[in-house]
Parts: sequence; C-alpha cells; structure tokens
Amino acid sequence: MNSADLGRRVGVPSTALFTDQYELTMVQAALKAGTADRRSVFEAFTRRLPEGRRYGVVAGTGRVLDAVENFHFEDEMLGFLRDQDVVDGPTLDYLADYRFSGDIWGYPEGEVYFPGSPVLRVEGSFAECVLLETVILSILNHDSAIAAAASRMSAAAGGRGLIEMGARRTHELSAVASSRAAYIGGFDTTSDLAAGFRYNIPTVGTSAHAFTLLHDSERDAFRAQVDSLGRGTTLLVDTYDVTEAVRTAVEIAGPELGAVRIDSGDLLLVAHRVRQQLDELGATETRIVVTSDLDEYAIASLAAAPVDAYGVGTQLVTGSGHPTCSMVYKLVARAASADPADELRPVAKKSMGSKSSKGGRKWAARRRDEEGVAEAEVIGTGPVPDELAGQQLLVELVKGGEVVAREPLDEARERHIAARAGLPMSAMQLSRGEPVLPTEYV
Repeated sequence: MNSADLGRRVGVPSTALFTDQYELTMVQAALKAGTADRRSVFEAFTRRLPEGRRYGVVAGTGRVLDAVENFHFEDEMLGFLRDQDVVDGPTLDYLADYRFSGDIWGYPEGEVYFPGSPVLRVEGSFAECVLLETVILSILNHDSAIAAAASRMSAAAGGRGLIEMGARRTHELSAVASSRAAYIGGFDTTSDLAAGFRYNIPTVGTSAHAFTLLHDSERDAFRAQVDSLGRGTTLLVDTYDVTEAVRTAVEIAGPELGAVRIDSGDLLLVAHRVRQQLDELGATETRIVVTSDLDEYAIASLAAAPVDAYGVGTQLVTGSGHPTCSMVYKLVARAASADPADELRPVAKKSMGSKSSKGGRKWAARRRDEEGVAEAEVIGTGPVPDELAGQQLLVELVKGGEVVAREPLDEARERHIAARAGLPMSAMQLSRGEPVLPTEYV
C-alpha cells in the first residue's frame, strides 16, 4: 500500500485528550520508576466475536493513522492537565514533547478477523504506546462494528444497491465514521454530505415526506421535484396513497422516471404491486428503493421482492445490535530497557475468568484448502512455517513514527469483498453460529 491522492484531507484537531486519565498516570509512575522507556509491544484483539457473528471486519485503520499523527499535547491541554493536577511537572514535560516514534503493524483495512487475531500491533516505548490505547480502541471498536453489520447487510442484499442513511440516528461525528465503515463493508452510497466531503463516498438524496406535505397536492410536489432535479429523480410515493402516487409520478416524469421510494407498509407486498404497476405504465426501467427500519434480516426477507436498492439507517449505525467489537489493547511483550538488543519477553495477564490473554509478539496467517477457501486463522510467536509465509496478514502501517500505508477507501472496500469471498459459504448465513474459522495457536 502506498500513499496516494486520497481526496480532501480535512484538518483533524489534536487527539491527545481522547484518552482515559489512567493512561497518563501510568506514564507518570513509569517515568518515576525508570521503566517508561522499556521497549514494548501492545496488541489490539478481541477474545470473542459478538454473539452469533461468524467473522469480524477490520475498519477504522485509516482513522487510527490520522489519530496517531495528531496525538500531541497543545499548550492549552497541558494547562488543563496542570490546573486539574492530573499529572506532575516531569510528566507534563514529557507530554509536551510527545510524538509517537514507534512502529505499527496491522490487518489491512477491510480484512476479516477472528477471536485472537492481532488486528493491530503497536511497538515502541511503554509510555508512547500506552498513551494511544483509548483512542485506538474507540476507533476500532466503533468502526469495525459498523463494518461488520454493513457486511452482513451487503451479503443479504445479494448485489442490490445499499444506501447508508443513518446520520440522524447517531452522534454527528459518529455518523461520518459510520458512513466510512459502511462503505468498506459493502454499502454503495451515503446520505451524509460530511462523509462525502471527507472520504469521497458517493452521496445521494432527493426528498422527504415534508416536501410533499409542503405543497397543495402530491402532484404539485412531484412536479416541483422533477422540474428541479430532472426525470431521473427518485419520488417518494407513500405519503398518501401509493397506487395513486405511482400513477401521478409516471404521468409527470414519464417512463424515464429514475426511481420510486417506499418507506412504510408491507414492503414485500407493496414492492410487488408497485413493480407491476410501473411495468403496466411503461416505466419498466424505473427502479424501486425501499427504506423503513431495515436490518440484514429484513433485507434477506425481501430477496424475492422486485427491489433494486435498500436504504438503511438506525440498525446500521448501531451495529445491528452489536455497537462494539469488545476489542482490547494489551501489553504482550516487553524488554528490560530501551536497547533494541534487549530480548523481548512475553507477558500476559492471568485470569480465572475469560479475560486471560496470550503473551508474545504475534504473527498471523490464514491457512487455505486446495481450492483457496480459508480453513483456519493461524497465530504464532515463533518462526512462520514455510507453508504459511505467503499467507501472512499483518502489514506495516507506521514505521519510525511515519505513516507508510495510507490508501484510497475503495482499496479497503475491494479488499473486504475479496476477503469475504475467500471464507467458507457458511460465513454468509445470518443464523446464529460460531466463528466460521477456528483460531489455531502455534
């Protein structure tokens, strides 16, 4: 992956306070103990997938790179930390000069992952790595959850168009991140102009019920919209009577009418009736778009309906019931000093519950069968077996503090399509089940 023309680079404010206080107090204590500069390796991973999910989707990597680049403490922030007595003077001096200078490796954006997959590996001094924990997790947990939901909806849609339209159902900044993640997961367009501006995602939108209600009649509303936006526009036909609205829409726009949108009722039944009516009126190329609280299950239930595109909002931007991936960020190896020659020692939390982790700096590879279908996620800490050398998953993202792997969003989107296609067919099932690939440790 190389840096490329990625469209507009919107200014990002410092991300240094997008963190938890204990990250800074750990740095203070480590500075005082003389251990802050110990060479360390942290990994972001999840111990389990959300219940019923068969694979996860990596999303947010590009935003993580922006966050790392912009993680620096401005004078006003340092003043706040001083005034609130969050950390002491020596720690403030350290934070004033902070810039991440380590290395980051990770699964490329759009790739799929499984329990234990080292989705992101951050290497550097303890202090500089631990400060990034919260912002990295907040991005990966949110964006990967949205991308996973989008992927399931994309699989259920079976190639039909998907419109992300959830901006009004979440925080305004989360809406932009959700649009980006949904695009990676297989959505085609967004209604959110900020997402289009920032990430070059195609944007769409025509009118709501309010526009029809504004006018003295539905005919007047349709005429106004067609006069303004052209015959190829999409007319919303369920404000009053659907049958009458479809007839009026074709009378005004002619058979060149681009699409009609249905936002209520029994979508399966109404879509069939509308398709029949459009064909009888000669509008055989007019598309049907359906909206109304859709999720992957509703989309799948409409597979037999003459629907051309789905608009999804609430369920998408909330992860379709799983708004987080439960990723964690753990120290897995550390040296006794900052000396590169010092051996990295595996470390891991021991727990009597389900929160234990495996130590060691890890690699990951995906073993495939003779037909090229994935059959296991293989994770190890020692030498990579020769037969897996060409199947390794982690790529270099940051080297010596410099981002080396920015890419256009379309590359992540295409990567996801290919990664999903390489999974067993059971990965596309919406029924509850275990991860489609086992995780093997070697």
